[in-house]
Amino acid sequence: MCLRSSSYTSPKPCKHLADYKLRHAFNGYDSLQNCLKTTPIGRTRVDNHNTKTPRCNFCNGYQGRLYICLMCSSISCSTHILLHTQSKSGHDVAIDIERSELYCCLCCDQVYDPDFDKVVVSEQIKGSCPGRSNKRRRLNSGMELDLKKSKQLIAMRDGRAKSCYPLGLRGLNNLGNTCFMNSVLQALLHAPPLRNYFLSDHHNRDECKRRYGEKLCLLCDIGALVSAMFSGDRSPYSPAQFLYSWWQHSSNLASYEEQDAHEFFISVLDGIHEKESKVRNSSKDDGDCQCIAHRAFSGLLRSDVTCTTCGFTSTTYDPCVDISLNLDTVNSSAAEKTGLSTLSGCLNLFTRAERLGSDSKLHCQNCQELRDTSKQLSISRLPLVLCLHIKRFEHSLIRKTSRKIDQYLQFPFALDMTPYLSSSIVRSRFGNRMFAFECENTDSSAEYEIFAVIAHSGMLESGHYVTYLHVNNQWYKCDDAWICEVDEGIVRASQCYMLFYVQKLLYYKANKDLSCNVSVESR
Repeated sequence: MCLRSSSYTSPKPCKHLADYKLRHAFNGYDSLQNCLKTTPIGRTRVDNHNTKTPRCNFCNGYQGRLYICLMCSSISCSTHILLHTQSKSGHDVAIDIERSELYCCLCCDQVYDPDFDKVVVSEQIKGSCPGRSNKRRRLNSGMELDLKKSKQLIAMRDGRAKSCYPLGLRGLNNLGNTCFMNSVLQALLHAPPLRNYFLSDHHNRDECKRRYGEKLCLLCDIGALVSAMFSGDRSPYSPAQFLYSWWQHSSNLASYEEQDAHEFFISVLDGIHEKESKVRNSSKDDGDCQCIAHRAFSGLLRSDVTCTTCGFTSTTYDPCVDISLNLDTVNSSAAEKTGLSTLSGCLNLFTRAERLGSDSKLHCQNCQELRDTSKQLSISRLPLVLCLHIKRFEHSLIRKTSRKIDQYLQFPFALDMTPYLSSSIVRSRFGNRMFAFECENTDSSAEYEIFAVIAHSGMLESGHYVTYLHVNNQWYKCDDAWICEVDEGIVRASQCYMLFYVQKLLYYKANKDLSCNVSVESR
């Protein structure tokens, strides 16, 4: 077991939650115990004793997420919860009625508190164990629960479904505006190359000597996270150690504010690359880097800039770990009529030749002067794991405004990237003439299967991330600590933000070998 830095501390709670506990201690938690009910399948929800069907006090609605205020027990829906907070000072913390999870109305996200969890677990043990007295216990009894019994209970809850879930499906507790982190981690840890790398103990935490200064080893903490996810324990896991380690690597993002999932994804891959480069004494930043991040996600983009006067073409290559795509809403008449875009349309837009403006003239090596040019991107080499980032957030420097694009995107579960390869693009441009390409992919390696979708719902300022995982021919929704089965129609209808595909041959081989890797890890 690797040594933990003595400077490590658990992340502090949300500021508003901390202020609430400072003023009211456990009073709200204590009174809440009288409202907790354990369902027949082992989940705990808040049962409002005033009405059989809880309704929002503002709109009288009863569908969707409902929250009960810890201060006054007023019920509000997700649309009006902020209005309740603004109308009553100090009413900042509420509870999700269906999930029994804390929610900060000012942060617009779930918050984590171990004291609250002990209250919920206390009720679950009492409601799940036969022969127990029906009398309500006080909060102190919950504080003294046996930890083993708590874990056993959480693993038992919703046994009808979770007991048969595939290995590796485990919820991640929201530590305060960390849904962006949880969604990306679920996708990363189910990417076959990355998953198998850590399950096979290629980065041994016990032997890792890369402890320097006060910084922690990001790879060690990812390895510990993978081990926890694939341990067989079904109780939600708190990735506090990883969060702290990531904060040390990306100090500019170390806060409890909501972050962008794509930015976090790039930051984690960069952290893996940085750590492995140090141990390998390598500084390669190109596609030949042998760190696990680049071996799994790195591809190669080709950029052809052509002089419109003489036809001379200058070609450059750039490594990439993902491809960012614009939604084809402007140039697609179909998108304008139907209100949707297609992934093929986005990829066509990405690889379409673009005429650069007159203010962007480039020096032509053949003409030896500034000329108008056109630019065309294509994919020279495909990665093992293909990450497609959909640009849903627009930021205007001129108007100084930001907005989210709610355009619906159709995407396939099986994707053939052959039309977007440099070999296909260049041959098409020159009338299907034969060209030799050093990095040309075979047809088989251009075929991909989807395994994860990160979706964003809500507004730009107060949205929420979830991940859909495709495991053993079944889709699962990972919403922080909650895992549930969903139909593929739910996945297709989501506002996808990041799509993760893996090469088809690797997809089937990796899933077949997973049980072997898990067996090695458990010994």
